[in-house]
This record gives sequence, C-alpha cells and structure tokens, in this order.
Amino acid sequence: MGDTTEAETLQSGALNQKVLRALDQLGLAVLVKDVASGRYDVANEAAARMLGLGDRQIVGAVDAELFDAAQAVALRAADQQAQAVPDGVRAEHKLELSNGRQEFVAWRQTFVDEGSGASKLLSVWQDVSEARRREAQLQTALAQLEQQQKANDALRRDVEDNQVRDAVSGLYHRAHFEEQLRREADLSSREQREFALVSVSIDNIDEIRRVHGVEGCERVVEALGRLLRANTRAMDSPCRLGGDRFVVLLSGVGLATAHSRMEQLRRQYAQHIVPYNGQQIPFTVAMGVASFPHTAGGIDELMRSADRAMASAREKGGNRIVLASIQFVPVN
Repeated sequence: MGDTTEAETLQSGALNQKVLRALDQLGLAVLVKDVASGRYDVANEAAARMLGLGDRQIVGAVDAELFDAAQAVALRAADQQAQAVPDGVRAEHKLELSNGRQEFVAWRQTFVDEGSGASKLLSVWQDVSEARRREAQLQTALAQLEQQQKANDALRRDVEDNQVRDAVSGLYHRAHFEEQLRREADLSSREQREFALVSVSIDNIDEIRRVHGVEGCERVVEALGRLLRANTRAMDSPCRLGGDRFVVLLSGVGLATAHSRMEQLRRQYAQHIVPYNGQQIPFTVAMGVASFPHTAGGIDELMRSADRAMASAREKGGNRIVLASIQFVPVN
C-alpha cells in the first residue's frame, strides 16, 4: 500500500509540473501562496515575466516585498475574499509595475496541501492589458466613425435644406411651398376639411433698407424667419416668396384659428428688436389670412385672396391682420 501511495504521489507531482509548464506556454501566471504566512510557495516563469519582476525571487516573498503598499493591500483583500468562497473567485487588477500600468484577470481558489495539511491559495493570472488597449482603440475608432456618420448626416440634411430652404430666413423656397400647397388642397378636398393660407409682408422695408442697408434688411428677415419657424407646426409650410414677401400654409386650420395664431405672432414681431451694428431695428408685419374652401375654392384664387387681404392691411398702415372675404355661393 505504501508503494502505491508513493507512486501516486510521484505521478501527481509529475502531473503538476506538466500543468505548470503547459500554463507557462499559454502565458498564464501560476502562483501558490501559503495562507498562514502569506508567502509564495510556487511561481512559474510566466509569473515573473507577467508581473515584471525580472530576476527578483517570488518564492518565499510576501506581497509587501514585491509590490507597493497600496497594491499589496488590494491583493490581500482579494485573497481574503477567495478564502471565504470555497469554489473560488475571479477578480480584476490594475497594477503599476516596472513595465508600466498593466491589467490582469486573476482566478483564486483555496485548497489543502495533501502533504503538509496546510491551507494554500492558488491563483492563475492572465494579462489582458493589450486586449483592453485594443478594445479601447476599437471603441475610440467606433466613436469617431459614429461622429463622422453624424457629421455626414448633418451635412446631407444641410444640403437637402439648402435645396428647399431660403438661406437667409430658413423658410421654404417657393417650389417646395407650391408642392405642399397642392398636396394640402387635394387632401382637404378629399376629406372635406379646411386649411388656411397667410400672406405676410414686412412693413416699411424700403425705409429699413435706406437707414440700415441691405445687410440690416437681411437681419430683419432672419428674425422674421426664426420667429415664424418657432410658431408653426411641423405640418405647416412657411415660405419666403422673395424680398419682403412671405406666405404660410397652416394645415387643417380654419380661418378663425389661423387668425388667432397669426395675431399672437404679429404681436411678437411688433415687440421684437433686431440688434445690428450697435443699433436696434424695430419692425412690424402686415398679414392677410384666407382659407380653403371658404374664401376660395382653388389654389390660385386662394393665393390672390390672401394677397388682397395683406394689401388691405398695408393700406391701413400695416402692423395688422385682415381676413379675406368669405365667398357666399347662392343656393339654387
């Protein structure tokens, strides 16, 4: 029986050496520490290389002799956690070593040495520094690609906007507006619903140009466009026809509601001051409101109806809204 036990011990020792060499070839550091003394009993060659200890002797040393105080305390805490969990624990460590800051994944598990009966702590370490660096580089590259994609999307939207929007006011060009107007008229005819059209002009634009120049006029147009966009919905279509002439399509809105909304906007314009070259440019607008189909049954007549109402507002001194006349069709 004694011979059999000795043979098994020899076989076990040979197997352990083979396992250590195999793990060493895989670049995994293997350390065995005596729990009572805290000193290392076993360390393979990969452990010295990985931990940047060079020729320094690991076997027989304690953590405080191999690492700085803070790192030794962190390792001791990880050891204690492993001792409390018989099945072992996985931990991650960032250590400042002679070869720089390195990141490791370590597996710790306690066992009882069959020969001495002493409690030991096995730890297997894997250096994941390079993998983490590559992962960080990949994440940085992906973030840069995402930012570039967002920039490309923004550029594409800008290009698309430039094709349908006026550069100064940010409002739609005439062609886009006319297309939306035809669609709204078709939809309203099919569903028997109203929509409104508002013709807008800037009061006394010639006087503003004389006093403040062309650029001063552009600043006023910018302010008008900004407030108009802020006070209309996504389904509405505000447009710059040219110069000081603007028009707004209010989808699904009747004459009374359109008048109420535009009256609020007219008051904002009257209270708004445009700063320019150290001066302040006040401005007001004249508006004419028409609706489909009550004031006009066709697109062209609707535009003319809104323009006539706006012209009437200008003739009355501007800074006001005039409603287009409602058609009364005789009943036969």
